[in-house]
Amino acid sequence: MSTSLKVALSMPIKDRDFQYIRTLVRSRTGVVLTEDKTYLVESRLAFLVKEAGVSSLEKLLVKLQSESFSTLHQHVIEAMMTTETLFFRDIEPFEALKEFLLPELIEKRQSQRNLNIWSAACSSGQEPYSIAMLIREKFPQLASWKISLIASDISSKMLDLARTGCYNQHQISRGLPVELVDKYFHRLGTEWQIDRQIRHMVEFHQFNILETWPLLPAMDIIFLRNVLIYFDVSTKKEILAKVRQLLRPDGYLFLGGGETTINLDDGFEPVKLNKAIGYRLRKI
Repeated sequence: MSTSLKVALSMPIKDRDFQYIRTLVRSRTGVVLTEDKTYLVESRLAFLVKEAGVSSLEKLLVKLQSESFSTLHQHVIEAMMTTETLFFRDIEPFEALKEFLLPELIEKRQSQRNLNIWSAACSSGQEPYSIAMLIREKFPQLASWKISLIASDISSKMLDLARTGCYNQHQISRGLPVELVDKYFHRLGTEWQIDRQIRHMVEFHQFNILETWPLLPAMDIIFLRNVLIYFDVSTKKEILAKVRQLLRPDGYLFLGGGETTINLDDGFEPVKLNKAIGYRLRKI
């Protein structure tokens, strides 16, 4: 741990300051920081002390609470977001894409030759790039189709990283088969960069799924994985209602392994796709 970080963490965060951060994050993102997240808040804020031009965590909190909403507040919010991700994370949904969903949708969309896929809360981009590589590897017939692969996140920092397509050795080693590294990545200094042809398949956009959504095309497939777990029940319902309006009648939604639409939105029905669970709009 660096000396500056040790200094920033030398004084534990006061309860009123913790409550301020909780309120700030929830009001802007809907994410609920539970009472046991004190150390997480302390450690992540400590890295912003230098950026704020102050000498301690305490002074950072004073600065935040004495000024109107600014870039610093946005950076604090982004620092609280969980950005854990990896290539082909929880492989089952990708297997379902390959074995069931894409073959089915290719047959159904032959006349339009168009597919829309959305990776929500994409973090540093491994999920949408995994989808792009799967399409390129297994479905060469889609090369002549119009594929809109949209990826979004609340964090401008994560999106900047995603757009570069650069990953360190640790990130490359997690979930990515060696043959795909050899085929689609090249060394760039100490990192690996995904090839331009894959980067150009993905459109990255910044927006907050809690706020008004930008105009998006009707989606054939939506990946909204490991997102709902951070919200309270009412917010989960609001998000799923928006998803329901965006998903095509024969489209599919994927949630994280510990997430479900059951008891939240009766407009969806679960569909077992081998080892994966997808969700379709319930037919009336």
